[in-house]
Amino acid sequence: MAKFSKRSTDNLKCVHPKLIHALSEAIRDTPVDFTIVSGVRTTAEQQALYAQGRSKPGPVVTNADGVRSKSNHQVKADGIGYAVDFYPYYNGSVQVNAPAHMFEKIARHVQAKAKALGYIIEWGGDWKSFKDAPHLELKS
Repeated sequence: MAKFSKRSTDNLKCVHPKLIHALSEAIRDTPVDFTIVSGVRTTAEQQALYAQGRSKPGPVVTNADGVRSKSNHQVKADGIGYAVDFYPYYNGSVQVNAPAHMFEKIARHVQAKAKALGYIIEWGGDWKSFKDAPHLELKS
């Protein structure tokens, strides 16, 4: 039975309790171990990510600039975030270049656990215009 590392647990601080609940249920019997690499972000952190592939080197990883367009990683009026980023974890390390089907396997597992709990979680890999395979967010 897998469980979250301290790093993942720390990255879940200030994330919506329903999303944490679904992820915690999913990690117990996940078909592929995974780690939470990002939970709540500050405006400055979101702006730095937005700069990637634009004014800074690297690939574009978000369309939310953190000010005009806020990310669900940023805290809402209720003081909590509604999104996390995850990566598969195997062979003793975080697999940032894991094949797409590994992300999908994890995401579908988390979605199924969430559905059983009465929650809806959206996976960024299902988005039409901008695919974000490591992204999960609570919808209800």
